[in-house]
Amino acid sequence: MPGIYLHIPFCKQACHYCNFHFSTSLQQKDAMVAAIIKELEVQKDYLDGAELTSIYFGGGTPSLLSQQDLERIFTQIYTLHQVAKNAEITLEANPDDLTPEKINQLRQTPINRLSIGIQSFADADLAFMNRAHNAGEARDCIEHALAAGFENLTVDLIYGSPTTSDAQWTANLATVFEYPIAHLSAYCLTVEAKTALDHFVKQGKAPAVDEEQAARQFQYLIDRTREQGFEHYEISNFAKPGSYARHNSSYWLGDHYLGIGPAAHSFNSESRQWNIANNSKYIQLLAKNEDLTGLFEQEILTPDQRYNEYVMTSLRTIWGTDLSKIPPLYQLYFLGKMEDYLKEGKVSRSADVFRLTDAGKLLADRIAMELFVE
Repeated sequence: MPGIYLHIPFCKQACHYCNFHFSTSLQQKDAMVAAIIKELEVQKDYLDGAELTSIYFGGGTPSLLSQQDLERIFTQIYTLHQVAKNAEITLEANPDDLTPEKINQLRQTPINRLSIGIQSFADADLAFMNRAHNAGEARDCIEHALAAGFENLTVDLIYGSPTTSDAQWTANLATVFEYPIAHLSAYCLTVEAKTALDHFVKQGKAPAVDEEQAARQFQYLIDRTREQGFEHYEISNFAKPGSYARHNSSYWLGDHYLGIGPAAHSFNSESRQWNIANNSKYIQLLAKNEDLTGLFEQEILTPDQRYNEYVMTSLRTIWGTDLSKIPPLYQLYFLGKMEDYLKEGKVSRSADVFRLTDAGKLLADRIAMELFVE
């Protein structure tokens, strides 16, 4: 299930918690689109001609691209690659961008799935996070998208914020369940290094994340989505049957993908590479019409790294970690590390497949790290 990820590194303003690569200046947008089109050309053989089953515009804020920008990029993709007729084509979008006019423009493109960064339906939460939209726009954009015929929607929510009480978290989920939305991504607020939120916490201007509150809200999320018929198919992702995110699932299942744009990552089982995280340098390098020197760094994965990566990604999913997919060299090590978690009820075992229980999901990252080979 190979796919292409396109990183669009522009935002109207910086969310306090975000550590992704982006710029709040749009001055280089046209040059960036041209550079992305050029990189698609020079990287066209990375996936060895495999048919694309997903295309994903992430960022940043891809909804800042115009219809013309998107059409230029799509023309290049469809020229260089065979795209499956039922390919999942996703655009991440901010609610304030999704006006009826913008949504109608998006309907004229191949995009068939919108990933909307709601984060919360409460103005207090949105102000704390420094989001560009308000609570009214959070509701309006969903209604506009549905009215325009976008049936495949996913929304993002954030829990664990000091402004998000249990009552507000309950209300946020209830609002999502009002709409025919078949996919939900929910993330715990995390204080990432060198972000505005990190600075505020260190300066005592904002409280640190309350781990007990976050755990409580995560458990409520698990319980409520289950009641609503969602499957918890990855730690942060919930979907109605048949509505798993195809693109993101390819990451967790170890499929190959090509990342285009500054800071974008690519993976082909044997190696991983990541593009330079500098907009100006990225544009300049691709304008030279030479080779790819300096565009990305590459790492050839060692057996230890492949084992660690498989454990890290598989254990987070509904599919679990299959012992038969672990090289014999690591199986005894894995089983030894798993013993206590099985006894404690944090991991379940069915034949040779190991899955996190609800209790284990609260400790997913910690358990995975314990299983790693240093």
